[in-house]
Amino acid sequence: MGRKGLLIALLAPIALALAACGGKEPPAAAFEPSAPGAARGIDMATDSRDVSQELKGSGLQFVARYYRDPASRLPPLSPEEARAVTAAGLKLVTVWQYKSNKPEHFSYAAGQADGMAAHQQAKAVGQPPGTAIYFAVDYNVPDPEIRSLIDPYFRGIAAGLAAAAGKQREYRIGVYGSGAVCRYMKGVRLAEYAWLSNSRAWSGYAEFTNWDIKQGPRSTAVSFDHDMNQARGDFGAFTVKGQSPFAIAGS
Repeated sequence: MGRKGLLIALLAPIALALAACGGKEPPAAAFEPSAPGAARGIDMATDSRDVSQELKGSGLQFVARYYRDPASRLPPLSPEEARAVTAAGLKLVTVWQYKSNKPEHFSYAAGQADGMAAHQQAKAVGQPPGTAIYFAVDYNVPDPEIRSLIDPYFRGIAAGLAAAAGKQREYRIGVYGSGAVCRYMKGVRLAEYAWLSNSRAWSGYAEFTNWDIKQGPRSTAVSFDHDMNQARGDFGAFTVKGQSPFAIAGS
């Protein structure tokens, strides 16, 4: 076959495919329904209102968003966003993240401060008492540091949540991290919920099965930046009262 004939033969299937779909990639399919007793959701670093219409038709059950220190460059969950997610028919999961990849951040005092700040943001958003706030431990913690750094940090979180409430704490505590961190925190009852990171090389990933949320890679079913997650049972999710006009505009 000559060079020209070979080129035509190579390009013909591509031309046919483009003609069949009008020159565009076919739209991604919605997520399949979750199994009974399970839920499928995403975590995302940015305001989910920007993709609210896509979320409505996705088949997802929850969106995980962040409470943050004011110094963070990323937007925290706002009351308006929380109402928009609720109006779209999805539940919310919240996680506190600040310097969570830096071992030097973790101490009892830092946990107390983070717990108080997370409580204040949760109240501002309208998160109902009795639901969970997860706290991120975003690095592969060696076993000695789990006991010397992460353990006192979570004891500080409990104290901070109680101090901010002015009585007994109103929110339940979850941990996001490696299998080893999740196993330890649940084992000593410093966390009631565990969210297993998708960092599979981190300590204890394969052995830890007592998770409430398990993070996975992103999916092609939605166009924006996210991580996929699966959850089961009661994983501390919630909805808020009220409805955002933004979320229902055009619906």
